Amino acid sequence: MSLINYSLPPDAARAVDENLRAWESGDRAARIWAGDASIWTGADESKWLGWLPITGEQLAQKERFAAFAAEVKAGGFTHALLLGMGGSSLCPEVLRLSFGQVAGFPDLHVLDSTDPAQIRTIEKRINLARTLFIVSSKSGSTLEPNVFKQYFFDRAGRDGSRFIAITDPGSHMQKVAEEDGFRRIFFGLPSIGGRFSALSDFGMIPAVVMGIDVGKFLASADAMAKQCALPRDNPGLTLGVLLGTLARQSRDKLTIIASPGIHDLGAWLEQLVAESTGKDGKAIIPLDREPLAAPGAYGKDRVFVYERLTSSPDAAQDRGVDALAAAGHAVIRIPVADVYDLGQEFFRWEFATAVAGAILGIHPFNQPDVEASKIATRKLTDEFEATGSLPGETPAFEEDRIQVFGETKESNLTDSLRAHLNKLQAGDYFALLAYIEMNQASESALTAMRRRVRDAKGVATCVGFGPRFLHSTGQAYKGGPNTGVFLQITASAREDLPIPGQKYTFGIVKAAQARGDLAVLTERGRRALRIHLGAAVDAGLEKLASALERALQ
Repeated sequence: MSLINYSLPPDAARAVDENLRAWESGDRAARIWAGDASIWTGADESKWLGWLPITGEQLAQKERFAAFAAEVKAGGFTHALLLGMGGSSLCPEVLRLSFGQVAGFPDLHVLDSTDPAQIRTIEKRINLARTLFIVSSKSGSTLEPNVFKQYFFDRAGRDGSRFIAITDPGSHMQKVAEEDGFRRIFFGLPSIGGRFSALSDFGMIPAVVMGIDVGKFLASADAMAKQCALPRDNPGLTLGVLLGTLARQSRDKLTIIASPGIHDLGAWLEQLVAESTGKDGKAIIPLDREPLAAPGAYGKDRVFVYERLTSSPDAAQDRGVDALAAAGHAVIRIPVADVYDLGQEFFRWEFATAVAGAILGIHPFNQPDVEASKIATRKLTDEFEATGSLPGETPAFEEDRIQVFGETKESNLTDSLRAHLNKLQAGDYFALLAYIEMNQASESALTAMRRRVRDAKGVATCVGFGPRFLHSTGQAYKGGPNTGVFLQITASAREDLPIPGQKYTFGIVKAAQARGDLAVLTERGRRALRIHLGAAVDAGLEKLASALERALQ
């Protein structure tokens, strides 16, 4: 198994070497495996380590995966739709985009957005009558999987035989699945948090459904797990010491570069790293899909991680990473032999994140600030259920059908954006938080904006689609250091969708999530501005891009 290799500036190299020797000589990897909570904060960390032995436990019962694969294949399903959020959706999404459709098995789709247009798009891509629905929710009480289930259970004629659930034992979702006659219920482990659950049934059952050889996938992960138990030459320990030590030197912007064949790995890494380390005023801020630039575009707050698919590398990425290393940036290279070795990457990064959390002195397995947005959202949806409307809101100003909300002394969009972007300082990052449909057009528009801000201001940039980022990077945005400048983008539903059994619609839920998110950011003293595009999203994005360009001139 290939060890990672890295090149660092001299000061960073000395600090990493010193820290790595301390971890190896003290056999601190063994303390993690022994469940010694004092390696972190001495709180309840030992209760959240079920992910450590999970590969061996899963391999010991891999026959059940083969049996379920045969059941799925014989079921005549053309499509599968996973209904989840955060830890229950990101691993299946990575697998879908990395493996593609496997012959003889359903074409897997993932829904983790309350945007009505996104839901309509997903529904058009599947054959409702021949779809296997996977309702995935660890707690069973997360808003999004529950309303997704309500909607599609109704659309599927309330036929429970075409639904399976993945949830923790005793959850509300287990009760719902039993009452509605679901085909199967698969259980997670209460000792594994959602973002560490990729190798548990939350990741492996969707993998079975789409026809992946789960035994082979788990074997790769298990080989890595064994390596991560070693006192030395431990790939997870080495990566974790690198990340934690560099973050303590203010190199806390983890810039992820992944080969095209595994490009979506960064979406999973974002949640794992941000939600685990972003708290108590500390964070490693992951940056996924930021376009690669020349070395001079980056500040000293960066560390670059290159997940290189050795069976299908990208020559332009190779040249770009080589240039970064030659210019003296902190660069970590991780070779990945093929897509099945994503299993080893899942475990490597879980272990590394636990190590980095120890170096930062935080509890890597909780997410105290995610709940704040959930509470704010619930308050708004409860008010809608009681009154039939959300509380009124008044924009600071409106220009050409675009409304601006938040603290701004300006009266036009260009000046307001200029003032907001001028709040960026060295070591800050800029985040676009877009509560719109996640599609190629929107992602391209937002990518162009983030590139423009990066090049003009010399800062790291992020793009998050709401509400999915709330269960991911949202923790770091609220609980990490106050180094983010946020531009929230919202839109009205051109055509809303009802939720069976509720007064509120998907459009109302999305609006409540965005408003709750902004309220918490504001309460935490974050620099945040909201741009409401109205119902014409594409046209609104064009206007926003033009105003942003003027603001940066």
